[in-house]
Amino acid sequence: MNNKKHLIALDLDGTLLTDKKEISIRTKQTIRTAMAEGHVVVIATGRPHRASINYYNELEMTTPMVNFNGALIHHPKDRTWDFAMHTPMPIKTAHTIIDACYELDVKNILAEVMDDIYLDNFNQEIIDIFQETQKDSPYIIGNLKDKLNEDPTSVLIHPKEEHIQQLRSHLNDYHAEIIEHRKWGAPWNIIEIIKKGMNKAVGLQKIADYYNIPKERVIAFGDEDNDLEMIDYAGVGVAMGNAISELKSISKHQTLTNQEDGISIFLENYLKIKTKTV
Repeated sequence: MNNKKHLIALDLDGTLLTDKKEISIRTKQTIRTAMAEGHVVVIATGRPHRASINYYNELEMTTPMVNFNGALIHHPKDRTWDFAMHTPMPIKTAHTIIDACYELDVKNILAEVMDDIYLDNFNQEIIDIFQETQKDSPYIIGNLKDKLNEDPTSVLIHPKEEHIQQLRSHLNDYHAEIIEHRKWGAPWNIIEIIKKGMNKAVGLQKIADYYNIPKERVIAFGDEDNDLEMIDYAGVGVAMGNAISELKSISKHQTLTNQEDGISIFLENYLKIKTKTV
């Protein structure tokens, strides 16, 4: 299998990362071996750039990256990369959604414009979710209708549990033609909103075209509903052992969990990679 170059796309949380948010030694070595053998490895995540770049650097990557579930496609090592694409949602739409959130008295709203973070009201619980990445990216805190005046890359809503379905129904009824929304996995009942038509498959296809790698040689790993389009698009779509059942049902392959070196084991077998152990 390893006689031809493959594009390998890695989701972060629940996929590349263990539950401790680390890359295991074995997985790291397998990925580095794959890159040394000429395969192209990319990160495709719902996270923003600032929350992904440490893992990108840890793996010594030199490739483009897909952030915000496809709303940002860029090359961390090449600011002039021709295929870069930032697709935020219209500010007017964001403000209308924020109004609906205020009516439902949600716990909090967070908007991101690339790496700038707007937080409706100070809340330690929300800040803790993003804590590992906030060393040099201070929050702009205050009423989002006043503070947010640029098209946001994404809007995150932290509703009260009893309002989740009501809020998602509202988004479907009034904004379905303009936005996509996904619910984060447990334990966070956070709803993430990006512009319509954006998903990881959009970014992955762009990168595959750039490297001239056909779909049948695209390997993608994921575990959550924001991986559905990517796993479906990839010629070799792989669901982690810990993936949601919907993802497993559409994936062409399954591997072990993120705690059991699922990525490493699949790549070793599929690409006949012999991981170099320390």
